[in-house]
Amino acid sequence: MITQEILVECGVCGANIELETNVEINELVDCLDCTTEYEIIGINPILIQEAPMEAEDWGQ
Repeated sequence: MITQEILVECGVCGANIELETNVEINELVDCLDCTTEYEIIGINPILIQEAPMEAEDWGQ
Protein backbone atom coordinates (compact mmCIF):
# COMPACT_ATOMS: atom_id res chain seq x y z
CA MET A 1 0.00 0.00 0.00
CA ILE A 2 1.34 3.43 -0.96
CA THR A 3 0.89 6.22 1.56
CA GLN A 4 0.34 9.61 -0.03
CA GLU A 5 1.46 12.81 1.60
CA ILE A 6 0.32 16.39 1.22
CA LEU A 7 2.74 19.30 1.44
CA VAL A 8 1.78 22.61 3.05
CA GLU A 9 4.08 25.57 3.56
CA CYS A 10 5.16 26.74 6.99
CA GLY A 11 4.11 30.37 7.38
CA VAL A 12 7.08 31.10 9.62
CA CYS A 13 10.09 29.66 7.79
CA GLY A 14 8.69 28.61 4.39
CA ALA A 15 9.63 24.94 4.75
CA ASN A 16 7.35 22.18 3.49
CA ILE A 17 5.34 20.36 6.14
CA GLU A 18 4.42 16.82 5.11
CA LEU A 19 0.92 15.72 6.10
CA GLU A 20 -0.70 12.32 5.72
CA THR A 21 -3.84 12.27 3.58
CA ASN A 22 -5.94 11.17 6.56
CA VAL A 23 -5.38 14.25 8.76
CA GLU A 24 -8.33 15.43 10.86
CA ILE A 25 -9.62 18.84 11.91
CA ASN A 26 -7.97 20.07 15.15
CA GLU A 27 -4.99 17.73 14.65
CA LEU A 28 -1.67 19.34 15.60
CA VAL A 29 1.38 19.14 13.33
CA ASP A 30 4.86 20.59 13.68
CA CYS A 31 7.24 22.18 11.22
CA LEU A 32 10.39 20.08 11.48
CA ASP A 33 12.59 23.03 10.49
CA CYS A 34 11.49 25.74 12.95
CA THR A 35 9.30 23.69 15.37
CA THR A 36 6.26 25.95 14.93
CA GLU A 37 3.11 24.05 15.89
CA TYR A 38 0.11 24.22 13.56
CA GLU A 39 -3.50 23.14 13.89
CA ILE A 40 -5.42 21.64 10.97
CA ILE A 41 -8.47 23.91 10.49
CA GLY A 42 -9.71 22.67 7.11
CA ILE A 43 -9.65 19.42 5.18
CA ASN A 44 -10.75 20.17 1.62
CA PRO A 45 -8.59 22.08 0.92
CA ILE A 46 -6.09 21.49 3.74
CA LEU A 47 -5.83 24.65 5.84
CA ILE A 48 -3.48 25.18 8.76
CA GLN A 49 -2.99 27.97 11.27
CA GLU A 50 -0.49 28.47 14.06
CA ALA A 51 -1.73 26.63 17.11
CA PRO A 52 -2.54 28.92 20.04
CA MET A 53 -0.07 28.74 22.90
CA GLU A 54 -1.69 27.27 25.96
CA ALA A 55 -1.44 29.44 29.03
CA GLU A 56 -0.01 27.85 32.14
CA ASP A 57 -2.66 27.48 34.82
CA TRP A 58 -0.13 26.77 37.59
CA GLY A 59 -2.22 23.88 38.93
CA GLN A 60 -5.40 25.90 39.41
